[in-house]
Formats: sequence, C-alpha cells, structure tokens
Amino acid sequence: MTTATALDDRTAVVTGASSGIGAAVARELAARGARVALLARRRDRLEALREELGGTAVAADVTDEAAVAAAADEIGPVDIVVNAAGVLVPGFLEGGDTAAWRRQVEVNLLGLLHVSRAFVPGLVAAAGRGRPADLVNVSSVAASQVEPGAAVYAATKAAVSHLSRNLRAELAPRNVRVTSVEPGMVLSELRAGSELALAWEEQMKAAIDPLAAADVAEVVAFVVGRPRHVSLPSLTVSPTRQV
Repeated sequence: MTTATALDDRTAVVTGASSGIGAAVARELAARGARVALLARRRDRLEALREELGGTAVAADVTDEAAVAAAADEIGPVDIVVNAAGVLVPGFLEGGDTAAWRRQVEVNLLGLLHVSRAFVPGLVAAAGRGRPADLVNVSSVAASQVEPGAAVYAATKAAVSHLSRNLRAELAPRNVRVTSVEPGMVLSELRAGSELALAWEEQMKAAIDPLAAADVAEVVAFVVGRPRHVSLPSLTVSPTRQV
C-alpha cells in the first residue's frame, strides 16, 4: 500500500488566502510542513495570516495578469499551486447585474488561468527534477448541477472543472498532477455582501450540516501528499445530507 509523502520539503502558493477555503488550505499545508506563499487582494488579512504561518504574503488581484506575473517573480518557484480564489454573486438572467457576471468570470476562470500560467513553469521544472508537482483547482459541485439563481457561478465552475481535465492532458506527460476539487456547500465568506446568497445559505444550514473550509483543506492536503506516481484528477467533497 502506498502512503502519504511528507510536505516538509514542498513549497506552495495558495490564492484566495485571505479567507475561507484559501486560508484554510494555507493553514493545513503549513501544519504539514510546507512553506506557503499567500496570494490575495486584502493585504491586512494576508499579513495577519503570514505572521501566524510564516512564509510569504503578496497582495495581488488574480484578475490583473501583470500583478500576478509580478507576484510569481516575487514568490519564486513552487511545486504546489492551489487556485482557491473565487466569488459567487447570485442573480437571474432577467435583470441580472452584468458587472457581477463579468467579475465572476474574471476571478473564477481568468484569474485561475493567470495564476496557472505564471506558476506552471515552476511545476514543470520541479517535476523535471523528480519532485512531486501539483496544480489544484478548487471548483464546485455546481460544475455539474443546475443552480437556480447562480447560473453564472455554476458556468464558471463547469469551465474550471473542464479546464482542469484539459490541463491534465497537457501536463501529465511532464509529470505534473492536475486535480479539480469540487466541494459542496461550504460555510465561508464567498457569499458575503449578498442578501440573497446569505438568505439561501441560512436555508441550507437548516437543511444540511455544511462543510467547514477546513474539511476542504484536508482534502487538498491529501491530494498533494500522495506519492509522486499517484494522481487524483477529480474529487468531490460534500456534506453527507446534501444531494
């Protein structure tokens, strides 16, 4: 039976690290010995987490390609990339907020592409030296489900999951593992600022026992901790009562 490999010689960059799943992933990877670089927009929160975990913190908006490239230069090579930055703004097509549509596409999809493009050369280089190398994209069960009132968000996550499959085809021959992690209902700040989303979340809390961000973080750490020859292309993690 294969066993997990230690992370104490690994270096990770985690986007969306100022809160929610991103912050939880950063904490979990650091707890398992990895050096962690934090990437998000909110500098104050990043600095607080950096003081807790050590490592590097760089404030950058993933939708800004130049800022991401500069962040990659500052952080340097890594062998784990976790794309956890995301935004959900619910709304229907009729009367929908087109700026919110654009923001979700830019953060959830284009931001992931910017980060991946900036850091994947380091993953390829690490794999070429015989080291494990991981690109982990946080998608959602919304990628394959109908989500009334969250169609744009669901569409972006469907794109993330399918993009991950295509990136795996591109990178697997060079020994870079690509994984799409698709969480179900998670209590996080993803819906903050939206009364509709918060009301929906309260209804879901009454119906199921949602995941905590730490639950997803443990799955991510499991993925990157596999022996180098073991890949987990796609994982779904969901509350037991969510169907």
